[in-house]
This record gives sequence, C-alpha cells and structure tokens, in this order.
Amino acid sequence: MGLIITYIIIAAYSISLLLIFFYSLAQLNLLINYLGYKRSNKVAPKFNLLDPKEIPFVTIQLPIYNEEYVMERLLENIAKMEYPKSKLEIQVLDDSTDDTVIDTAKRIIALQKTGLDIQHIRRSNRQGYKAGALKEGLEIAKGEFIAIFDADFLPDSDWLKKTVIYFKDKEIGVVQTRWGHINRDYSTLTKVQAFALDAHFTLEQVGRNSKGHFINFNGTAGIWRKECILDAGNWEGDTLTEDLDLSYRAQLKDWKFKYLEDVETPAELPVVISAARSQQFRWNKGGAENFRKTVWNVLTAKNISFKTKFHGVMHLLNSSMFLCVFIVAVLSIPMLYIKNIYEHLGVVFEMTSFFILSTIILFVCYWFTYKSIQGSGFDSFINYIKLFFTFFSIALGFSLHNSIAVIEGHMGKRSEFVRTPKFNINNIADSWKGNKYLAKKLSPNMILEAALMIYFLFGMYSAIPLNDFGLFPFHFMLFLGFGFVFFKSLGAKA
Repeated sequence: MGLIITYIIIAAYSISLLLIFFYSLAQLNLLINYLGYKRSNKVAPKFNLLDPKEIPFVTIQLPIYNEEYVMERLLENIAKMEYPKSKLEIQVLDDSTDDTVIDTAKRIIALQKTGLDIQHIRRSNRQGYKAGALKEGLEIAKGEFIAIFDADFLPDSDWLKKTVIYFKDKEIGVVQTRWGHINRDYSTLTKVQAFALDAHFTLEQVGRNSKGHFINFNGTAGIWRKECILDAGNWEGDTLTEDLDLSYRAQLKDWKFKYLEDVETPAELPVVISAARSQQFRWNKGGAENFRKTVWNVLTAKNISFKTKFHGVMHLLNSSMFLCVFIVAVLSIPMLYIKNIYEHLGVVFEMTSFFILSTIILFVCYWFTYKSIQGSGFDSFINYIKLFFTFFSIALGFSLHNSIAVIEGHMGKRSEFVRTPKFNINNIADSWKGNKYLAKKLSPNMILEAALMIYFLFGMYSAIPLNDFGLFPFHFMLFLGFGFVFFKSLGAKA
C-alpha cells in the first residue's frame, strides 16, 4: 500500500471519527439540558378554553396520498376530536392518484352530514408534493392555527385541548408533540425505529427546546400559527424535508417553538424494510439538503447565540453522521492492516478510542431517554443493553443506504418525494403482505450491502492472523447489520 494512499486513509478515518465525537459531545450537552429541564417546573401562559372568547379557530390539515389502508381509521379518529364545531375546520388535502379518492369522498360526505366542517381538497397535480398541498390548503384555511397530521397518526380526542392553549404566548409559532408508536413491539425493525425516534423526541427535542436552541416541527402531530408560516415565507418544496426547512426559517425570524414531551400522539411505524428504506432516504437526504440551504443563514444570523448556532449546525448535520460512520466502517479494515505494517504510526490508532468514547456517550444518553418512556430497574436496563446494540448494528447496516441519500442531498441532486406506504398494522397478528403500495423491485443497493456483509466477515477473520481483536466487535456488528438489512430486503421487496 503506497504511503500517500495510507495517509489519505488515515486522514479520512481520523476526520470522520472526530466529527462523530463532536456529535456525541453535542448529544451529551443535550442530555445535560434534558435532565436539567426535567427537574424544573416551567409555567407558561395558556388560553382558557372554558371562556368561549378565548377558544381560537383551528384548521386541521390531513395531507394524504394513496392511503387505502388507513383512511377510514384516520377520518374516524379525527372526527372524534373534542373541540367546538364552530371553531374547527378539517381539510383533507388529497393528492391521491388511485381509486381511494372515491371512497374518501364518500366518507367525507357522511361526516359533513354530522355537522362537521370537513372539506375534500384535490389538486390537478402534485407540484411541491406535501409542501405544495399544505400551501394550497393554507390559502383557504379559516383557522388562525393549523394542526397537521399524516395519515398514520391517531391523536387522542383531547389533543387540541392539550396543545392549542400554549398559543396564548404571541411569540410561539409552533407547538410540537411527541410521537408514540402503536406497533412498537411488532418486530425487531419496529423496535429499533421506536428506539431511535424516542431518543429524538426526548433527548434532542427537549434538550434543544429547553435552552432556546432551534428544534424542528416533525411534519405531523403539531400545530402552526398561520401568521408564523406566512411570515417565514410559507411552505417550500425544494427539499425533501419541508418541515425542517420551514422550522429553521421561522426560528431565524425569532418565532419560538414549544415542545410538549408529555403529550404523546400515537402513530404507526413502517413494518417492512422497503418502507423504512424510503422513509430513511427522504429524512436523511432532506437533512443534507437543508444543511446546504440553511447553514449559512444560521452561521451569519445576528439574533442567535454561538451555542444555538453550534447546536443548529450539528442538528443540520445529523444525517451526515451516517456518512462519517460509513467511512469509518469501510476504512477500519485497511486501518487494521496499516497498523500492522507501519508500527511507527501507532499513535494514530489512539483515534479509535474516540469511537469507543462516542459509543459510551451515546449509550449513556440513550439510557436516560429509554427509561423516561420504558421505565428503569434492572430488567429494563438489561433489555436496554440488548436493544441498544441491536439498534447500533442495524443503524450500521443502513449506513450505505443513508450515506447515498446524504451525498445526493449535499450535491443538490433532486429526487421525487416518495411517501412512506402505510399498513394499518397494530399487532403481531396483522400482516403487511399484499400491500399494493410496496415497491415491486429490489433495491440495487442490496448487492453492495451483501458485499459489505462479506467484507466485514473478512474483517472479523483478519483479527486472527494479525492477532488484533480490537475492532472485532465493531466488525461483528457491521456484519450483523448489513446481513439484517440485506436478508430483510431480499424477503420483503425493497
């Protein structure tokens, strides 16, 4: 191996490790914020909904696209919302291109007959995708506040009463609630998705919001002040995560966001890996697109502190950590051989300790978020250890797929907004087989994922002749992760 190539590998490996370490330090700071906020008792001004004069007009927007399996459940659930009918409007923003349109129209007519103000809004094209539908609905929305729910969300009937009250504070532009998971225990895949989302909705959202750092509206299960949307420049469809984009534009204009960890909004997690793939791709590419679009505005903003800028940059770089992890993973095997050949470069390999330290930091951070939802105790901790390493392995297995998304996002390559197919699956007895919205072809990435599975098997073997087992656990998790993603994709059409 040439010395120049060796130094390039070492440099790429070391820089990626350092970026991961900085990310873990940011997470640790969020944990400190989170624990501090949990001990405080914040009092906020609230609307008195017992006084008719204080009850604001709310528009609920339901952006839908080919949702055959969940439309009935969605409309039935939203119709149960406990709120004065004279102050409530529901917009079904239906971009569907299949025969669900007819069925949806019938259900809406039936609900209209009950006295509910519900409208079926159709567009001639899907321009701007979800952002375009929300923007078009906003033009005719009667509400001062706009609640948004994706098709797989099931808010409690008193959801509006728990959330809209906080808009008494004129500076608040968004109230966001925590996602729940109705099918958390359906499979290993749903368990690790719930685990990752729980960390975001506890550690990250509370950790940032408690100190006034930027958070994001999560696309659903939250309410916007209509004035805030318009003041921030309205919905734009030039990224795949229009929610993150508008969130940052609003906060750069000094709008405050209110996050409610104690208000859970149940939803359904993707149960088949092809659906998880499309969701992960959109989220991670959208994150990179928003970094490209927004980071300079954050860095040059005069109205926010250095610490808010730091957390903002790390937030926008969240998805890019997959690229760093993938680089570290792929280069770890050449690094193993470099260490054996060039003994004088031994000091460089102390960098590996940064990855171990980063993992320990994340392990501690995620434990606090896990126990806040799942409970503490010895048995819970043992379950957490198993789940953490399962999550870690599968996250590693997704690193190629997500890295491609991140690279496309940073390069500005445009792609279609692919909605995550919904299933109406609540428990283990329900099946996703036969869902007509699932992709019919296999992902070309699968070939590379199979190759990487074999590659990391070779990495595990390499520990034997080199008598260096330091990276063996890492390569073992990579082997399991890529194996999981490959075989699950092979059996479920990716």
